[in-house]
Amino acid sequence: MTTHDTRPGTTGGADTPGPLHGGPDDDHTPEQLAALSREDLDRLGARYDGVEILHVEPGPEPGSAMEKRAVRQVGLLFALAGLSAFAFCVVYAGAGWFLPDWQWELGSSTFSALYTPLLGALMGLAFTFFGVGLVLYTKKLLPHETAVQDKHDGSHFDRVTTGATLVGGLHNSGLKRRKLITRSLLFMGGGLGLMLIAPLGGLIKNPSRGNPLGTTDWAEGVRLVRDDGTPVRPGDQEPGSLETVFPAVPGGNHLTDAATMLIRLRPSQQDQAVPRQGQEDFGYGDYVAYSKICTHAGCPVSLYEQETSRILCPCHQSQFDVTQGAKPIFGPATRSLPQLPITVDDEGFFVARSDYIEAVGPTYWNRERI
Repeated sequence: MTTHDTRPGTTGGADTPGPLHGGPDDDHTPEQLAALSREDLDRLGARYDGVEILHVEPGPEPGSAMEKRAVRQVGLLFALAGLSAFAFCVVYAGAGWFLPDWQWELGSSTFSALYTPLLGALMGLAFTFFGVGLVLYTKKLLPHETAVQDKHDGSHFDRVTTGATLVGGLHNSGLKRRKLITRSLLFMGGGLGLMLIAPLGGLIKNPSRGNPLGTTDWAEGVRLVRDDGTPVRPGDQEPGSLETVFPAVPGGNHLTDAATMLIRLRPSQQDQAVPRQGQEDFGYGDYVAYSKICTHAGCPVSLYEQETSRILCPCHQSQFDVTQGAKPIFGPATRSLPQLPITVDDEGFFVARSDYIEAVGPTYWNRERI
């Protein structure tokens, strides 16, 4: 097969094929290329690349009122992008530090309800200002060129001339003399970079710091209250009944790991009760309190059948015997429900004696260290 190509940059203008990556490299030595100016290299590369420039519209005159106005507009947009990005970081990192703590609450109208929308709005503003500034910079400050180019295989000649073209593009951008845009770009770049990597802190945070999986908001002296916040006294429940209670702390009824079942045993159940070893005094009279979080997959377990003393998890049908320290007797669960030690305070209301002595909920990889 014979190739006939007379385009510059393919076979050096010959009518017969030349060596691979030949052509311009044969016509111009590295020393000759190094002696040419950037502008000459740019024009030479365009010619050998088969580029035909159809129209050139120069940018604004350096130092003109039009250029200064465009520079101010672009610089302002880039600065606003940076400010929005840094504001995102302030809200993200400041929650619970110098800003109000963020806690998800259904129907909340406080900072918790504004936290996530505020992060989204600030990130959106940062990218919007950046995009608009980039468009204005391209339209108002850069020269516009219309050209047609034929593609061909690359070579050392191509790399040198392409590098000159890229440097020429940087020179034509005017960034070296447009200090306002350069500074605003650096400011914006720092803000956007920090905004993008800040959320990664949640991924690299040590999950064991402060033992968040092994502790709840129950503590010594914390009252047991109903969903409406009213405290519970002994005698409020009928024998054989169950009531869901929460710690009397702000937002306690929305804490996913603190929901607890307060059960009043019947006399026959008390006679059969066999508490877990070391937890014989965790109950109070005929009352016992167990975590409402299933130890299999974390579902709520509150279907109580007093005739059989069984608590049923509706998700996977695990069953726990209240008279055996909430030991699993059926289903996939393998651990007993954690028991909350309870007593009554000076006013006769139920309070916790401490937090759960074991982690509530499903098993996880390092649970045994708690």
